[in-house]
Amino acid sequence: MQIGMIGLGKMGANMSRRLMKAGHTCVVFARSAKAREALAKEGATAAASLAGVVKELKQRPRAIWLMLPAGETTDDIVGQLAELLEPHDIVIDGGNSFYKDDIRRAKALATKGIHYVDCGTSGGVWGIARGYCMMIGGPKAAVEHLDPIFSALAPGLGDVARTPGRDKAVSPAERGYIHAGPSGAGHFVKMVHNGIEYGLMQAYAEGFDILRNKDSNDLPVDERFSLNLPDIAEVWRRGSVISSWLLDLGAAALVKDPQLASFSGYVQDSGEGRWTVEAAIEEAVPANVLTTALYARFRSRQEHTFGEKMLSAMRFGFGGHVEGAEPIDPAPKSPDAPHAAE
Repeated sequence: MQIGMIGLGKMGANMSRRLMKAGHTCVVFARSAKAREALAKEGATAAASLAGVVKELKQRPRAIWLMLPAGETTDDIVGQLAELLEPHDIVIDGGNSFYKDDIRRAKALATKGIHYVDCGTSGGVWGIARGYCMMIGGPKAAVEHLDPIFSALAPGLGDVARTPGRDKAVSPAERGYIHAGPSGAGHFVKMVHNGIEYGLMQAYAEGFDILRNKDSNDLPVDERFSLNLPDIAEVWRRGSVISSWLLDLGAAALVKDPQLASFSGYVQDSGEGRWTVEAAIEEAVPANVLTTALYARFRSRQEHTFGEKMLSAMRFGFGGHVEGAEPIDPAPKSPDAPHAAE
């Protein structure tokens, strides 16, 4: 298939590379000419404007994938595309948009006959090799049309053992992507996914903080242990019930820097954690762990513990998030403005 890719940051560029490796054709655009030219050297068609992307897409319906900061940036690009595209064309938002923004955008584009697909995308900087887990919302026909794209980006069945009871044909869910429901459903599922991620990371961070402080001078001498954190992380990766990719990333960080001295412990939140807590409030669902994990990130910007350095290390590991280099999210908005935050 032929697809446009708008936004060539940490994920957009690698997603383009994975698609091209699978035989798809990518027309790419980013504000940075350097980013466009880099992909052009690898086989993509670089466009110097949104109109250029639309012009280069010869297949109908056109499909354009956005990998942009959520909120006003995505709203602006969707608005511009609405004036450039034709009925039956498809806009895919693969960023971390708020699901209620998806519902609003889908309704606006529908008045022009343009389809809107929201795709919560997980995989970070490792997705080019590991594949991307995708949670998709939008009209069934548009999602089915895009299946070759989703299939190429997804991890595939790989060497992950099949869940007992799933003994029929391999489903898209087993290959790493699902059509979660109508517009907004994909990003809603991804939002809760990231809320859970906050809780899991916080549990690891607190656990390693407890281990590290077992040699505290506040403890009786015979109760002090000087524990090898890299080895503990490593042994937990092998056969333990708490093994996970997040633990793998933490273990790698500890081997490289056992004191995590290169991290300050300043932990940003990307928006989804807040939105997950907001959804829990709207649904009257108790979410003690996820709420506490979010508050811990707020506090990390005032004082820093070893546990927060562990959080920073894991975030850098899976997403390349650099402390202090990200905007504060969700971005402040006026009371009358639409929800525009990442």
